[in-house]
Amino acid sequence: MDASWEDFGWERLGHGVGRRRLPGWDATALLVAGTDGVLLCDTGASLREGVELRTQAQALLGRRVTHIALSHPHFDHVLGTAAFAGARVYGAAGTAELLRRGADEVYADAVAQGLPGPDAAESADVLVAPREEVYGEWTLDLGGREVLLVNVGAAHSGHDLAVLVPGSPALVFCGDLVEESGEPQAGPDAHPARWPAALDRLLELGGEDALYVPGHGAVVDAAFVRAQRQALAGRFGVS
Repeated sequence: MDASWEDFGWERLGHGVGRRRLPGWDATALLVAGTDGVLLCDTGASLREGVELRTQAQALLGRRVTHIALSHPHFDHVLGTAAFAGARVYGAAGTAELLRRGADEVYADAVAQGLPGPDAAESADVLVAPREEVYGEWTLDLGGREVLLVNVGAAHSGHDLAVLVPGSPALVFCGDLVEESGEPQAGPDAHPARWPAALDRLLELGGEDALYVPGHGAVVDAAFVRAQRQALAGRFGVS
């Protein structure tokens, strides 16, 4: 099932694992396939992107996405979720309430960041909040492959979720806790004092040999994450 990843513009990261850097905001979507289930991490910046991801996932794997993990509640990572009818949606505790009450804010942010108004409105109108909230850790059994969802607390946003995919090497999906294609962005919902500790948690999960998949940019190693942690600590004046 891995033969055609590159043909669809995806980067193969291991057997049954690949990611795509989406156009526009360079946000990452990650697919992890087991024998029984398929996990998609983040769903793109619009319903249109979600539909494209759904179509590509089905073409690549011959099966539909069964589980979705949302790394944090920013528009470029959540607005495609409604394209995946029937999938179980997971987020860090608090994400569901924020998205249920905050669709107008997500819409406004999307438009402010350059998403065309009609696309933003269509996507926000059907915005899906997680039904499964992760308070600590949650193990998903995809059939022959278990992945670990980890609530790392408030850092880049108020509700940050990481995903560990065990293997050789292991893979950690970081969301925007780590960014490679630009400086990490600290918006009004960021908790800068807690951010370095969240990166310590990522390094604890993955270890020295893991692949770290950022929310934006190229796949990085532990040394990059450690250097970004130190830069953030200096930038925000925390240890």
